[in-house]
Amino acid sequence: MSVALATVRSMPDAEDVRRIALSLPDTTEKTAWSMPTFRVAGKMFATLPEDETSLAVRCPREERDELVLAEPEKFWIAGHEAQFAWVRARLAALEDEEELRDILADSWRQAAPSRLQEAHPALGRPAD
Repeated sequence: MSVALATVRSMPDAEDVRRIALSLPDTTEKTAWSMPTFRVAGKMFATLPEDETSLAVRCPREERDELVLAEPEKFWIAGHEAQFAWVRARLAALEDEEELRDILADSWRQAAPSRLQEAHPALGRPAD
């Protein structure tokens, strides 16, 4: 008798955010505004707002607007962040840990000083 095994999708959670963010070069965690924030060389690139059910990251405004229009169930812009180049993502809506890793690495790259970007040129870049 054969038994079929179901593949269970493990959605990323706050601990995955923390683990992946802190694995990026020169990243530290600091509480600010009563929530965890992640910084590279002192510059913030991610936060865990909304009781740690979402993620806020740096995102160029043009890309941010496209993301929100293309996947509104996944991405949105918080009212108080509208004038800044940040976007929110619902952790439960992310495909998997790889998507989370890509989002965090991209945000890290936007905040990282050039010396770190030069030392880690492939970090956050999409695969060819």
